[in-house]
Amino acid sequence: MVACDPDAVKQFLLTLQDRICAGLEDLDGSASFHTDEWQREEGGSGITRVISDGGVFEKGGVNFSHVFGKSMPPAATAQRPELAGSAYQAMGVSLVIHPQNPFVPTSHANFRLFVADKDGQPSVWWFGGGYDLTPYYGFEDDCVHWHRVAQQACKPFGADYYRQFKQQCDDYFYLKHRGEPRGIGGLFFDDFNELGFEKCFAFVQSMADSYLPAYLPIVERRRDLGYDERHKLFQEYRRGRYAEFNLVYDRGTVFGLQSGVGRIESILMSLPPVGRWVYDYKPEAGSEEEQLYSRFLQARDWV
Repeated sequence: MVACDPDAVKQFLLTLQDRICAGLEDLDGSASFHTDEWQREEGGSGITRVISDGGVFEKGGVNFSHVFGKSMPPAATAQRPELAGSAYQAMGVSLVIHPQNPFVPTSHANFRLFVADKDGQPSVWWFGGGYDLTPYYGFEDDCVHWHRVAQQACKPFGADYYRQFKQQCDDYFYLKHRGEPRGIGGLFFDDFNELGFEKCFAFVQSMADSYLPAYLPIVERRRDLGYDERHKLFQEYRRGRYAEFNLVYDRGTVFGLQSGVGRIESILMSLPPVGRWVYDYKPEAGSEEEQLYSRFLQARDWV
């Protein structure tokens, strides 16, 4: 059995960051990612890449981080209490892309490795992450495409993984205080080590490599659709929901804030550039906005 190899994972993640940024820049055509390399005296380092005010993307970040700590924070041990007090290292690529056009959905992806060490005990490792889609206006073919690509990425590793990770995504990206999903889901997994390191790493690579094929065709289809102020205001209203989830529930955000070794600018890059909170908003019956709730923000079998 192949032992956990953090160096191999780190090299893949750095290459993945380069490839995703290049693909998004090519599609945008008028803006480039600004690169900001950072390092802590204690605790790790990272590369933050941010694109803003582009022809297609209003704001986006594709971040790599590799952080260390002497004791795991509560956000990590909540699921694994036996690891309290363990030293750890965590590395990953995390990205959020907020488009200009309200008909283009926001996308999020995260691929990470966590390793915990306690004196006298073998290292404990697991992978986590996935990707999900948050449309502001729903299109059936976009949702089907997104989920079919996710399904194909999972298929070589077992017939049940797509269903399992789709369900976990639906359960995770859910605003409990609103009683509604954040978007139309995708894949989400955590504590993933059941196939052994080599196969788990191959699975994560397959999933990570499928992100651009899942997202870019949707962007290309919708980027030039005409929109007006009403559409933009609704996009901003729904972005408020995105901010609520990331600040209240997102494990990566909470972990970064609790660990004390993360970089605040990088942790909060997932927030949209503009959001709105409207008191007691209700979409007009039969409108495009109402259809988002009635047809798309529902747990569905898209494939």
